[in-house]
Amino acid sequence: MNLLPSVVTLGLCCVLSSLSVSGSEENSSIRPFILDAIKEAKQVVDDSYLYSRQKSLERVRRDDFIKPSDILRLLKQPKRKARDAVRAADYLEQTLRIISEKSHHAHKRSINATALLTQEELNTIKKLTGCAAQTQPPPCRTLPDLNKYRTASSVCNNQLNPLRGASNIAFARWLPSNYEDNISQPQGWNTGKLYNGVVLPLVREVSNRIFSTQDQNVVGDSQYTFFITFFGQWNDHDLSFTPVSPSIRSFSNGISCDESCERSEPCFPIQIPRDDPRLPSNAKSCLPVFRSAPACGSGTGAYMFGGVPQGREQINTLTSFLDVGQLYGSEDGLAQELRNLSNDEGLMRVNDKFQDNGRELLPFTKVDTKICSTRNRILNTTGLEEVPCFIAGDARVDENIALTSLHTLFLREHNRIARALRRLNPHWTSEQLYQETRKILGAFHQIIVFRDYLPHIVGTEAARRQLGRYPGYNPNVDPTISNVFATAAYRFAHATLQPLIFRLDENFQENRQFPSVPLHTAFFTPWRIVFEGGIDPQIRGLISRPAKLNKQDAILVNAVREKLFAFTSKIAQDLGSLNLQRGRDHGQPGYNAWRRFCGLSTPRNVNELASVLNNTVLASKLLQLYGSPDNIDLWAGGIAEPFVAGGRVGPVFSCIIATQFQKIRQGDRLWWENSGVFTPAQRASLSKVSLSRIVCDNTGISRVPRNAFLFSPNQANFINCRSIQKVDLSPWKETVTRGVSSESESDENEINEE
Repeated sequence: MNLLPSVVTLGLCCVLSSLSVSGSEENSSIRPFILDAIKEAKQVVDDSYLYSRQKSLERVRRDDFIKPSDILRLLKQPKRKARDAVRAADYLEQTLRIISEKSHHAHKRSINATALLTQEELNTIKKLTGCAAQTQPPPCRTLPDLNKYRTASSVCNNQLNPLRGASNIAFARWLPSNYEDNISQPQGWNTGKLYNGVVLPLVREVSNRIFSTQDQNVVGDSQYTFFITFFGQWNDHDLSFTPVSPSIRSFSNGISCDESCERSEPCFPIQIPRDDPRLPSNAKSCLPVFRSAPACGSGTGAYMFGGVPQGREQINTLTSFLDVGQLYGSEDGLAQELRNLSNDEGLMRVNDKFQDNGRELLPFTKVDTKICSTRNRILNTTGLEEVPCFIAGDARVDENIALTSLHTLFLREHNRIARALRRLNPHWTSEQLYQETRKILGAFHQIIVFRDYLPHIVGTEAARRQLGRYPGYNPNVDPTISNVFATAAYRFAHATLQPLIFRLDENFQENRQFPSVPLHTAFFTPWRIVFEGGIDPQIRGLISRPAKLNKQDAILVNAVREKLFAFTSKIAQDLGSLNLQRGRDHGQPGYNAWRRFCGLSTPRNVNELASVLNNTVLASKLLQLYGSPDNIDLWAGGIAEPFVAGGRVGPVFSCIIATQFQKIRQGDRLWWENSGVFTPAQRASLSKVSLSRIVCDNTGISRVPRNAFLFSPNQANFINCRSIQKVDLSPWKETVTRGVSSESESDENEINEE
């Protein structure tokens, strides 16, 4: 297709031809200038990646100090296929930058690089940078068992659009992005740029004035347990992971993002206000932050894929489905690495060195980063040996010991179910045992999320209207995780974090041997699981202690706003600032734009905002900072809204979260309720699952609440595990006759496409 009117194209191609060694706009061969730009771009990116890797390894292997920004960046590194996708996008973006800069230098005016190129040259750049391969859908017909089991990456879930909902594709946009240059520069990139007549406030200033909480002012939620907080994190890690650039220095001028406060791709530091009380006198005036990696086919590169210049998009390295990818992995290589392939039992790999009172623990990573063991040196004075990080389907498994405990819990549940299925069907292969168990755990999660979790979050109205009775599969519904969901709305649970990780004994009292720990000392400490009582103390704390109640005057606890990833007295990261900075990095439209999207009112002044927030003081603070309601960052406005009826978020987050899960369910061909995925008897059995029963089956805990999310003061409504119904696996027993096997009641053989 023609990218520009022919006259304009010819004129601009003539500009570039003067920079070429030979050729003209009529020449179908690729001009040497283009190939030189690709080569230079690859060299720039590869050198930056290598420099960054060497610096990172040097830093994390030192014994003295790892900076909070190191932890944040290393935690968000792309791996395996995701790294290939990010590298390809960086190659493409830097190729276009080099072409634009050199043409600008030669002709003293800014020219869009893609407008200078022939279609053949566009295709060559796509191919040689690797972006063509990243956006090419696979042939689904070559994949086995597509109607029975999910692929690890969820390619071909939608057989009409094989990449829809798969890992390593761009997030969906429900509203157009909002970048300062309409292509990729985040809001606030250019100092002094006015928005509705005012400069946007520094994100750290917003955090200081709006999100600050003194721990003594924390109020527990009277209805919900702390489990609802960390199950939300566990569930989020099934749906979205946005990698940052692997480079710690600017592609264009070589400055180090760690050593400079300059904004230069991929460096997007958080500026610290001069009056910030936390800023040491000799410290830099910024916190290092790295931009999320771009996706192929976005920004100016969208021209190459048959589109028009558009805002930069970011990659989601996870699948968009409730498939327990945080346990199993979201691509083939990792999925295989996490399996126990030494026998034919279909098990997940477990730790071969330590156990938890005879129960399984997660395996250790083979990557020697010393992130977790360095924490051991700083915090653990018991003299016990160091342990490396755990490995799981999601890289954030070690982020805190409550999350690690959930990873461990569901690892055990997989192995428990796989062993039970093997007793029922001793003739099943290891692959069949693994895939059937994975399929069952996927159904467990889909049921728990929709039946037990989401109604408490989005409220009764949104749950009834959008998440009620299953409407059936619709291949035209796009389940792809939206940028706004991942970047803003599903970060609501940050406001429900307590300042402590509660660790309790068998009587649900403070564990004298291993007492509760401040949250900021529970980051990246797998040794606490190995040497300090296993997962039971944390699980008891989750089911018997309340979540923090998000209040407008107490949004974020100090552990994440002042001490995030702070392992020494050095300045830490700030989760509130990071949330706002990431929203700007991703080009998120503002608070009012999303209220309009959701059919809600859009306040225009302090009185109208005060009415929406039911808080005049808070409305005044926000407008003193932002000047206009249109300027308010979505997370700042959304997290401050009063709760909807029956929920724990305000109207705008309720709308976004409910809409996302509605799409996830309806756009999933392998959803547990879709005809042919399970037999009727299997569906009836699956519906009996409960989170409390999973706790009973995989820990030493014998008394639990019937609903693990509902808070019961003093365990008044706790019941014995024997009183909680188990999931009956007998519908999975196959009858074998003359070498032919058939599942009981397997009366549905095809999965509906309509």
